Amino acid sequence: MSPHTFVATPLRTFIAGALATLFAASPAPAQDIGPGGRPVGEGWSRSPVIAEHGMAATAQPLASQVAIDILKQGGTAVDAAIAANAALGLMEPTGNGIGGDLFAIIWDPKTEKLYGLNASGRSPASRTLADLETALGGADSIPPLGHLPVTVPGAVDGWFEMHDRFGKLPMRKVLAPAIDYAENGFPVSPVIAYYFKRNFDAFERRLEMIGEFDNARATYFANGPAKAGEVFKNPDLAETYRQIAKKGRDAFYEGDIADVMDAYFKRIGGDLTREDFAAHESEWVDPACVEYKGQVELCELPPNGQGFAALQMVNILKNIDLTQWERGAPEVFHYITEAKRLAFEDLARYYADPAFVDIPVEGLLSDEYGRRRFAEIDPNQANPAPGPGDPKLEGAGDTTYLTVADKSGMMVSLIQSNYRGMGSGLVADGLGFMFQDRGELFSLDPDHPNVYAPGKRPFQTIIPAFVMKDGAPWISFGLMGGAMQPQGHVQVLINIVDYGMNLQEAGDAARLNHDGGRKPTDRLGEDAADPLGVLNVEPGTPAATVEALRAKGHNVEIVENGVMFGGYQAIMRDPETGVYWGATEMRKDGLAIGY
Repeated sequence: MSPHTFVATPLRTFIAGALATLFAASPAPAQDIGPGGRPVGEGWSRSPVIAEHGMAATAQPLASQVAIDILKQGGTAVDAAIAANAALGLMEPTGNGIGGDLFAIIWDPKTEKLYGLNASGRSPASRTLADLETALGGADSIPPLGHLPVTVPGAVDGWFEMHDRFGKLPMRKVLAPAIDYAENGFPVSPVIAYYFKRNFDAFERRLEMIGEFDNARATYFANGPAKAGEVFKNPDLAETYRQIAKKGRDAFYEGDIADVMDAYFKRIGGDLTREDFAAHESEWVDPACVEYKGQVELCELPPNGQGFAALQMVNILKNIDLTQWERGAPEVFHYITEAKRLAFEDLARYYADPAFVDIPVEGLLSDEYGRRRFAEIDPNQANPAPGPGDPKLEGAGDTTYLTVADKSGMMVSLIQSNYRGMGSGLVADGLGFMFQDRGELFSLDPDHPNVYAPGKRPFQTIIPAFVMKDGAPWISFGLMGGAMQPQGHVQVLINIVDYGMNLQEAGDAARLNHDGGRKPTDRLGEDAADPLGVLNVEPGTPAATVEALRAKGHNVEIVENGVMFGGYQAIMRDPETGVYWGATEMRKDGLAIGY
């Protein structure tokens, strides 16, 4: 028996049940039938896509096709990634768009180096913490909707930073497919239609919190939420893209688009100004990498994102040989969960904008600290209330994910988001995109590293990932979904490295998502509201494992519909042949395409 055969039968049941739940409006499939057989690989998965010259994996098939078309025109992987991201801003506005932020990791074969880009925006320069507290009227947190959580969108500047360094085709060609689809329409895919409905219902329940919703309604919901197969158009976004393609990033941050955004926020009583947009700039950063099992290195971007939580989990888990158990064993789920809980306690205590605070990065990512944190795990019992550690060392100072690779060997790992679903609910007059609500993730505790301040970047959840093997690029991958992301990165890595799953199986296998514990918005010194939290698992988790985890003290819930377990895309490069393997997410609409 292969080490992961255990999940085959449960996942067959999961696939049929999850699809029935997700597409309730469609005729329900028979509940006593599962997938057909396969001549190779696990019966609950499908083949990875294999191609020699280029590969794209996104959450929407048409966006993947756009990326491949750009590659075939001679564009680089960066050109194709920007084109796909622009298409997804139209086709998957439920998770991303140019009203949000962007992060990327890029492997450049010419310099043989990984480059990291932080294209996240900042809070209004004119609004102080005292101003914010007055506007909140005594509330103890920043709301998820309306103008208060809106920060400067960084995605467009991120596109041009990447393009200036690694692009080849002119931006008018790169953005042309998205402009055409925005003008003429595209048929909405099933999972995105599901999220359109969820977002619409959530907005309708909280219209008072949003304030101005007429623009968003006209742009996205003129006839209610779009249904699967319905042709959706966004001519306002087409015109915005045209201006960006013609006049560059300055059209967005200093030109006509900036003027419209400035006037809009003035009209609705918001604090972002033209000066805030003009002052925005992205930052090139160095990814940090942590060795796992002497075989590979997982690479992530530094804070203000949460990527280092995945690296901390890896440093904890490499102190135990997980392969002594089958992948579905309760011991494996227990150790992953407890490592997550410890890493996230540190995340909530230390992660913030490094321009404002000194983060103890060296200590957090050290092997010694990983061993100390691992020693805090009781193999027989869930820790009822873990806390942050002391990483100082003696002597030591919703979302969309896509990945593209080209024939030169360049690989792009890119993630882009408006944060909660579609974002703040605010759409500036005639621009066709919604502003993010990322500022909700600031703390209001003046002593917290992540406290709100003028011109500051909030804690970020979106993180791209990359895996190196023997010093060479191996896997570009990511997994969307809030706090699921670091957990998902580690689970995919374990599936591949420890349990020998192929790239597609590693994403299809049942996941866990622990929710709870301390948050980066909490006040220091206060107990976590839910220290034990909830361990959410998919139906592919063996029943005996669920019961054993409950016996260890975990609060286990089985979640049927896959919604909270992220959205995975990946490209693997064979280091000997250069051939690409692509994989995409069964829980989304996406597709991996190669040529």
